[in-house]
Amino acid sequence: MRKLLIFMAAGFSGLAVPASAEVVQKSDTGFVVRVAGEVAASPADAWKAFVTPSQWWNPAHTFSGEAANLSFDPTANGCFCEKMPVPKDAPSGQKPGSVMHLRVLYAEPYRAMRLTGGLGPLQSEAVVGTMTVTFKPVDGPGGKGTRILWEYVVGGYMRYKTDTIAGAVDKVLNDQLVGLIKLVGPLQSMAAKGSAPELVAEPILPAEDPAFTPDPANDEAAAGESVKAALDKMFKKKVEKPRR
Repeated sequence: MRKLLIFMAAGFSGLAVPASAEVVQKSDTGFVVRVAGEVAASPADAWKAFVTPSQWWNPAHTFSGEAANLSFDPTANGCFCEKMPVPKDAPSGQKPGSVMHLRVLYAEPYRAMRLTGGLGPLQSEAVVGTMTVTFKPVDGPGGKGTRILWEYVVGGYMRYKTDTIAGAVDKVLNDQLVGLIKLVGPLQSMAAKGSAPELVAEPILPAEDPAFTPDPANDEAAAGESVKAALDKMFKKKVEKPRR
């Protein structure tokens, strides 16, 4: 198991941007990657940013080389897709190509989304990839915000060594989370709204970041349950006591 808490925000007195990346499980037939971060926005605003990948997805991890070609339909059976430009030497009338990165299985606005698909090089392999994304309200040093958690479970037959591909997927997903945090703003930066700190990768110890503590045991247990049951546990509603 490899665990690394990263991302220091320059210009904020050394405060750590609350984000983490972790390969939580590995075997010969698959792996589980979990990335999480906290942003200075409501779940509604975090959701709206997440479903607009053209604004934060790293173009280096696209097939066309342009994040502007990405689109996301956040409804059941909707597509996280990419439009491929028409080649310059293509005959007249040639339509653009396209790529399906992920397909939506479950969408509950501002709270959770579940998608399926093989990202990047996993497209060529006989694997199933399931990504669950949750948006949970939290209180941080700078005020109220949202904890965004991505969990990507991959299993099946592939021609890659698990150690190699799991680490690569972990790094790529982590890179995308950085882009989303940059767009929305890290939770601690709320007090300095208006500035745009540079996120610099730098390993730190979990004990140095008390504002954000991932809970793999609880998240992992919830992942094996139905979507609704897992979410109800994560977002417990306050039960009002009957008045006498």
